[in-house]
Amino acid sequence: MAAVVENGTVDVPDFPKPGIVFKDLMPLFADGAAFRRVVDGIVAHYPDGFDVVAGVEARGFVVAAAVAYATGTGVVPVRKAGKLPRKALSASYALEYGEATLEVHEDAFIAGQRVLVVDDVLATGGTAGAALDLVERAGGTIAGFTVLMELAFLKGRERLAPREVHALLTV
Repeated sequence: MAAVVENGTVDVPDFPKPGIVFKDLMPLFADGAAFRRVVDGIVAHYPDGFDVVAGVEARGFVVAAAVAYATGTGVVPVRKAGKLPRKALSASYALEYGEATLEVHEDAFIAGQRVLVVDDVLATGGTAGAALDLVERAGGTIAGFTVLMELAFLKGRERLAPREVHALLTV
């Protein structure tokens, strides 16, 4: 699975600012066979299942929707601030290149609903921590957290401990 993700990733230096190497997963998403393998790999990692998938903006939406479809579950977006039309919970956090805020509708989850949180890349853990916190504050129970790629040198997994992180590729 790691090779599938690695082969579908293009490094873009100095994006979104100098010194950052952006991991572009769009080639992976565009390759139907590879994308199917990734989605199937995520689903297989959770044999006990989950009730709904939460995808973190923006590339997490792509993966979350596919996983939800493959399992017949629903999908909930975890959005950037100001994008949701109804009352929302918010969490602000630091990125490796700035600050941001995520939001989820207050009523996005039924109390105790098992939620698989999906994102594309785990870097410092700020985005992931905020998303996991929002799911729990909205009443969901974390069933798992999956990313396509983990940038281990940024130590995001440590920031999320003791939560389990499932990464298809760790670099």
